[in-house]
Amino acid sequence: MVRRTHSNPVTAVLSGLLDQRSKGPKVAPVPPGVRLDGRTCLVTGANSGLGKAIAIRLAARGAHVIMACRSGIPEAGQDVRAASGSDKVEMIQVDLSDFDSMTAFCDQLRDRNVTLDVAVFNAGVVPVTSRQNKHGLELMFAVNFLAKFVLLHRLLHDGVIPNAVFGHNSRAEDPPRVIFVSSETHRSSIPIDFGTFGEPIEYGVSDGVKYYGLSKLHLTTYFQELSRRLTPGGNGDNPDVCVHALCPGAINSNMAREAPTWLKPILKPVMALFFQSPEKASVPVDYLVASSEMGGKTGEYMHMLRIKHPSEASMDPENGALLWTKAEELLRKHDVI
Repeated sequence: MVRRTHSNPVTAVLSGLLDQRSKGPKVAPVPPGVRLDGRTCLVTGANSGLGKAIAIRLAARGAHVIMACRSGIPEAGQDVRAASGSDKVEMIQVDLSDFDSMTAFCDQLRDRNVTLDVAVFNAGVVPVTSRQNKHGLELMFAVNFLAKFVLLHRLLHDGVIPNAVFGHNSRAEDPPRVIFVSSETHRSSIPIDFGTFGEPIEYGVSDGVKYYGLSKLHLTTYFQELSRRLTPGGNGDNPDVCVHALCPGAINSNMAREAPTWLKPILKPVMALFFQSPEKASVPVDYLVASSEMGGKTGEYMHMLRIKHPSEASMDPENGALLWTKAEELLRKHDVI
């Protein structure tokens, strides 16, 4: 099998085009008549692109949708209500690069006694060159991976996402679902360097996509470890929480807004012509959220509508356990957990 690389913006675009032509068995999208009435669904990064399309799709199924966004308030929520025909949509401001903002967000959900049936972690960033958040952490590492660890640490320990392991309020007959939007770029990533874990990385335009893949390898490794820890039997059966991840494929969205200036005149028409719309890309997320098949499984990874294994490195239990330990140590240094 040819290993595709995603080392720079050009090879990433070419790989995205090849992904659109991938062959193999697909799962069937969930029929429109399947409802999510009475369920509460959290979607991060829901003010635009894929996140907004996911919010519209879930609201149209009758779910109470909480749009967790840094910006776009209230306009994006109004758009979702109009497009879905539902008024069960609310927006809560949160900055996933800021520990203080995430703490306030989790406090609000806990204090309101919110119970989440579904949490879709979609928000991500692709800066054109390396940047740090206010805590001195590299931005893609902080937002694309560490923010998910922070939020889930709180949501699980507070019991906002019902579970037996951390929250002691399991809902075994109807387990909640946690969905991560990852990327196939995790397969061609450089290995995680646990010796320099969390230390800022300097990179330029040519290396941004490479480190984006690394952030997604962190996330995909975490997804596997979380799935293991939330399955009492340890074999994927009868999960306490159903934890899944996917790469939605190449999307014509604003994730490329920080692409190099010289590339934008080429990138924009290519993406518009060949990449999926956010609406189409939201279909596999909808499957993981709404299908009955995914309600009794955990640890499933999808590439668009195809179920497959993630990379061997991300599935390694030793890597997963070490990633968890290193993340906790880092967050303790910042007084987050």
